[in-house]
Amino acid sequence: SIVGRLWLLLPAGEVDPRAVVALLCGSARQIQEKMDQARRTRDLSLEQMEKVARRFKQQNPGIQASHILSLPLVELAEKLKEGSLSPESVLYTYIDQALEVTREVNCVTDFMQGCEEQLREVRRKKERGLLYGVLVSIKDHIGCKGHVSTSGLVQFLGKAEEEDSVIVQVLKRQEAIPFVKTNILQSMINYDCSNLIFGQTVNPLNHKKSPGGSSGGEGALITGGGSILGFGTDIVGSIRLPSSFCGLCGLKPTGFKASLSNCITGMVGPMAGDVDSLALCMRLLCFQVYSSSVSLRIGYYDGYGYFQPSPNMRQAVQETRKLLQRAGHTISGPFYTPPGIDYMVDELFTRGLFSDGAANLLDKFKGDIVDPTLKSQINCYHLPILVKKILALILKPVVSHLDVSAKSLWKHHVAVAVILFSH
Repeated sequence: SIVGRLWLLLPAGEVDPRAVVALLCGSARQIQEKMDQARRTRDLSLEQMEKVARRFKQQNPGIQASHILSLPLVELAEKLKEGSLSPESVLYTYIDQALEVTREVNCVTDFMQGCEEQLREVRRKKERGLLYGVLVSIKDHIGCKGHVSTSGLVQFLGKAEEEDSVIVQVLKRQEAIPFVKTNILQSMINYDCSNLIFGQTVNPLNHKKSPGGSSGGEGALITGGGSILGFGTDIVGSIRLPSSFCGLCGLKPTGFKASLSNCITGMVGPMAGDVDSLALCMRLLCFQVYSSSVSLRIGYYDGYGYFQPSPNMRQAVQETRKLLQRAGHTISGPFYTPPGIDYMVDELFTRGLFSDGAANLLDKFKGDIVDPTLKSQINCYHLPILVKKILALILKPVVSHLDVSAKSLWKHHVAVAVILFSH
């Protein structure tokens, strides 16, 4: 129950049981009311999608929706720019399809009703951008003006963004049309796609499976045909895992290639049905690299000694290397296992991730209820400091990153800097 879950979040100690019950019930009601309101807002949003799509179909009965949905991104973008396909037909066809997909797998959390006005503005311009009229879906926590970035957490409900994130601004400048936001895992710290606000998103290829996470709503929507290009974020797999689970192509760009401004966390990157779509998108994001004729020096590796890539991944790297060489670039490598890879992953990465003992992460769950998919994980973070210290002593021969003192954190920063500057 909600009261039972909230009880787990209370500090230990002597308390008046009546006061506890009153507190829990009051908090539970407030949380439930916020979640119920968010669901009602989402439902109204989906009703609006249905309304505008139905109106367009009634006014344009000859639209060949199946043909539009079958076009790959590169071809769709070309037809839109040359005028052989109207952006209105694309907009309302994808709105209708996105609605159908989310009814099946629960992936859309918000409809950006301003997309219709944006399309009218795009129509009035003489020059056409690289993604003129292309519909784009956006992961929940990437900021879009006037829309809430929930991260699957109650504390963010009702707080609409005051401006678009940089990635959304860039997309709009190139005349792409963001039209929906998609579901994520609560707090985005695992590989599923579920939260207690909007529920579980399932995989369109198998409803008994997860689409992966945390950009799972994007993966599910694109695989279902409800979007042709989506944007997720990725730190340790949140684009790559859903792309793999859903049979898509996804790219986590090198850090800070795409701006994180007004985006809660992670490297922003595209997700689509094929590699050509990603290349077109990256041409937009990294225009200077694509427009330069200067030969580049590029390093590569097809394995780094910690997690082993599958054979098809190695093959893809080798094919890419050959193509880059043919294009006149200088290729360096392969770079095999970096020195001390176990130390870097187990010690530097993990200790850096939990350098505060997960305190900042747990702050995000205050006044919230933990989704069942995260319960065991969050319960571990809630262990008292004394218990953590005892465990750290017991496990020190195996795991040393449980030491979270300020002194150890400074040493950790120095160790990271040494690795960075020595390579």
